[in-house]
Amino acid sequence: MKRLFRSELIELNVQAESREDAITELTQFLGDENYLHSQNKFLEDVFDREELGNTAVGFGVAIPHGKSTEVKESAIVFGRSDSGIDWDSFDGNLVHTIFLLAVPEEKASDEHLKILAMLSRSLMDEDFRAQLSTAKDKEEILSIFEKLVQENETQS
Repeated sequence: MKRLFRSELIELNVQAESREDAITELTQFLGDENYLHSQNKFLEDVFDREELGNTAVGFGVAIPHGKSTEVKESAIVFGRSDSGIDWDSFDGNLVHTIFLLAVPEEKASDEHLKILAMLSRSLMDEDFRAQLSTAKDKEEILSIFEKLVQENETQS
């Protein structure tokens, strides 16, 4: 799972002011780094998933995701918004931390669920969320993710 987290897929200064714009902004990283066959079709898949149910999970975090034939290789784009984004979260909080998951359709069931479970467990930890919100640069974020993956692998 370590390969899912890469410095080129980290944005510590998300500019978007809406959920749709944030997803579009973060998807651009996947397109720029050649993770997608079609950026527009992947966006359609993510927006279709958003219509099924809100991906804001509380604590100022959202995990939009797309299982898509347009994804070449599984990846996670991490984004942080200092101003916060109205994601229509059930707890009423603005979203400051975003994990955009991209998973190929053929790997969807197993890998997708493993990634969501790992993130969900970790995000329940207030210290983990605080580290993500105060990290100064991409290297610090990557270090946090590397530790997360190591802990997850020892628990599996």
